[in-house]
Amino acid sequence: MIRLSEVRLDERAEDLVLGVLRSGQLAQGPLVAQFEKEFAQIAGVSEAIAVSNGTVSLESAVRAMGIGPGDEVIIPAFTFIATLNAVLQAGATVRFADISLDTFTIDAAHVVSLVNDRTKAVMPVHLYGQMADMAPLAQLAETSNIGIIEDSAQAHGAEYDGRPAGSWGVGSFSFYATKNIATGEGGMVTTNDLDLADYLRLYRNQGMRARYQYEMQGSNLRMTDLQAAIGISQLAHLSSWNEQRRENARVLSEGLQGITGLVTPVERTGGRHVFHQYTVRVTPEAKVSRQGLSDELGKKEIQSGIYYPKTVYDYECFRSDSRVKIEAVPNSVLAAEQVLSLPTNQWLTQSELEQIVEAIRGILD
Repeated sequence: MIRLSEVRLDERAEDLVLGVLRSGQLAQGPLVAQFEKEFAQIAGVSEAIAVSNGTVSLESAVRAMGIGPGDEVIIPAFTFIATLNAVLQAGATVRFADISLDTFTIDAAHVVSLVNDRTKAVMPVHLYGQMADMAPLAQLAETSNIGIIEDSAQAHGAEYDGRPAGSWGVGSFSFYATKNIATGEGGMVTTNDLDLADYLRLYRNQGMRARYQYEMQGSNLRMTDLQAAIGISQLAHLSSWNEQRRENARVLSEGLQGITGLVTPVERTGGRHVFHQYTVRVTPEAKVSRQGLSDELGKKEIQSGIYYPKTVYDYECFRSDSRVKIEAVPNSVLAAEQVLSLPTNQWLTQSELEQIVEAIRGILD
């Protein structure tokens, strides 16, 4: 089976994990601090705060920015559910902006039309490894005095105009098992705001400054040293792994050009796409439907995935929530109907890439 994602751990990961096991310090300790320091350098920020998972990192970022009931946060309508849940967990109201179909990221022009005196933040999602159009969003944030929370769960090492994901506002990353850096579970919040970083470090640790010295109401959101050990072992490879993903994407796009009804992904001008997913669109002009293509690929032992089959609000549990303000988002609806992700992970061989291209051409040509 040619898989969408695959995790391979090297000897350094084994050595670091074994060192943690032998130390007896399994909870948050020196390796978490090291992981934070090294990840901050990759994200181009002064502060990185490790937490237990990617959803928690989003929820913590929302909380740290003081967002709550009565506030509005603008998010893309086409994203993973954690983006929406993080805002609702804070008691805030969600407004949905449409996406640009060429990049699958939030449409900055639509965001502008949604801003009002209740808007507290915009949460662009760097989807599939490509950063959102950050320059106009940064300008909007400055002129409208609103915050930016970057959902960078799929964008470790991605860039926009030479500036890394997670450095344009408060960044939120996930280290779930399928991500470009994978620790099983784990998350990271990035920022240049020292006060916000201090708040997050207190909040994740039951509000404690020191043992039994409570300064605020907090929670237990800590990362373990076992997770950090796995993460540290992968950071040194992130750049080369991302470059291999980019090369794999180039090979796929070159091989799949000219197929009727198949739209291959594009890289934003001035951006650095890290291809967490290589996502195509299967349009009505294609010889078979999206599901038909996925089924046929499965028969040929090639994995594919639909991320995501609906707009994020299109479930009864959200449609019935008064804090979910549904907008007209035609591009998001179309994307949900058409997207299909293909393997592009760094472990693919040239032969496997050729198999993918040959299989798709055989089905759609």
